[in-house]
Amino acid sequence: MKAGDIVKGRITGIKPYGAFVKLENEMDGLVHISEISDGFVRSIEDFVSVGDIVSLEVLNVSEDAKVSLSYKRINKQRHKKYIEVQLESGFTPFETKLPEWIEQYQKNGKDC
Repeated sequence: MKAGDIVKGRITGIKPYGAFVKLENEMDGLVHISEISDGFVRSIEDFVSVGDIVSLEVLNVSEDAKVSLSYKRINKQRHKKYIEVQLESGFTPFETKLPEWIEQYQKNGKDC
């Protein structure tokens, strides 16, 4: 096994810093949180769960047989499409908006 190889592995544990993986050849590896996604990763469980079998790319194999893996290089996430938002520019004084907000509150009911 060398850097650049594509391997399959089973997720065996998840910690805040990464996911532990048991590879096909019975070696253990780690997918660091920075190798889960190009975007912000709030929770690794949003991407993988314990027991999942996933394809990974080998980043490095150390002399003591520690394997560094990447999930994001194989499992590309589609970027969210952005919606165009029209914003009103300018400033509306609080005194002008307050009656409007009260009217909206009363119209929608007091459950809001």
